[in-house]
Amino acid sequence: MFDRKLYDALSRLRLQMSNKSGMNVSGNRKSVKKGLSAEFSDFREYMPGDDLRRMDWNVYARLDKLYIREYMEEKEAVVSVLIDTSASMDYGTPNKAELARDLAAVTSYLALCNMDRLLLCDMKDMGKALAVSGGKRGFSKVLRWLETRTFSGEVDMLAAARKMQFHGPGVTVLISDFLHPGMLDEKAQDYEKLLKYLRYCRQRPVVLHTMAAEELHITLEGALNLIDAENQTRLRLTMDARTVEHYERELKRLMERMKKGCSGGRGAYVLCDTGRDITQLVFQDLRVIYDI
Repeated sequence: MFDRKLYDALSRLRLQMSNKSGMNVSGNRKSVKKGLSAEFSDFREYMPGDDLRRMDWNVYARLDKLYIREYMEEKEAVVSVLIDTSASMDYGTPNKAELARDLAAVTSYLALCNMDRLLLCDMKDMGKALAVSGGKRGFSKVLRWLETRTFSGEVDMLAAARKMQFHGPGVTVLISDFLHPGMLDEKAQDYEKLLKYLRYCRQRPVVLHTMAAEELHITLEGALNLIDAENQTRLRLTMDARTVEHYERELKRLMERMKKGCSGGRGAYVLCDTGRDITQLVFQDLRVIYDI
């Protein structure tokens, strides 16, 4: 995966949240609850039993009433990372599966650095998620888990997301090529249903659209037999200028639709090209998902 220098640079960033945390475990996120952090929140009138150290004597001198200073309580948030491990992800040079692992490692590291609770999910096997908390010392578990992922078969992304059990607001990162019938079909609208479900669960959706350079820039030509990597169906196709133009037009429409869906729910969409330099991808393209 990455070298230590890159991870040191990542330590200065954190994932952007759209809602305040509702968890009950201490962390670095601003909570909906009041507490004793350094960030002032509001005043309220004194009640018997309140901590006298939080009394604002300047307000008392002006108003002749006792007021307590309240502060934002810092709690951990939950970051869920869902990885598409279907066969279509095992394609390209460089490989989409390897980029998916790297993206999962980056988002996981950011979560752990900021004392968030991390949940790593293989969309093909949602019953065996990896839960990690406690800071950076848990990152080695993440790397071991990612190394054991196999990319094969098919995945139902919408069904996988609906198996999640969300406990309060958080961020859900989706890493996939989204090359699944329901996701591609504008009439089925599985992609829109997926985002709607995440918003209902008070999740900020972060879509990392992982595509191979060969899928973004077609160089194939002539008569070809195309085989679906997941269901082995075959398609006889002649790759001429007209076919390539049609493909590129439909791909552009798909990406615009995906980006629009995210922007409508305070989410983020990033096209992650396997041909892109990984440092530029992480520190430039992914800036929209960071709280800088």
